[in-house]
Amino acid sequence: MTDINFKNELSTISDDELFLKSTKLLYFAYRDFIAWPDEVLQKYGFGRAHHRVLFFVSQNPGMTVAELLKILNITKQSLSRVLSALIDQTYITQEIGEEDRRQRLLFLTQKGKELLREVSIHQKEQMINACKNSGLEATEGFWKVLTALINEENREEILNLSFNK
Repeated sequence: MTDINFKNELSTISDDELFLKSTKLLYFAYRDFIAWPDEVLQKYGFGRAHHRVLFFVSQNPGMTVAELLKILNITKQSLSRVLSALIDQTYITQEIGEEDRRQRLLFLTQKGKELLREVSIHQKEQMINACKNSGLEATEGFWKVLTALINEENREEILNLSFNK
């Protein structure tokens, strides 16, 4: 692995250079992070939106459609197409809320869990290796940067939906 010394560079680069280097690295990291899932999803006729829905429903079993819309920040129409396909093909089940019968609570089926595992196995290895090889301090810094990139208007709500359920 190429070891680039970013510490010395950070204090001397301009804001434009900081933006460009960070954006390029984010782009290439994301490109390589999603390459495997894209290949797997294609076999099933699914795309990245399907992966995101599977991922967040797996992390928040029983979440409502409204909560999923907030996390994904997409239109009801866009979610409807994706969610309908996942429900129709029995990757996700939708149950009526006990307290509020208007709510639709989402759960992965066993088939959905297996698909998510197949899609995510390589990403899990990538992320664990990257974090462990970078060390605790770098990983915490990475999390801080990613958190700061979330829109400030709904950052707290998104973090609560994603991490405190």
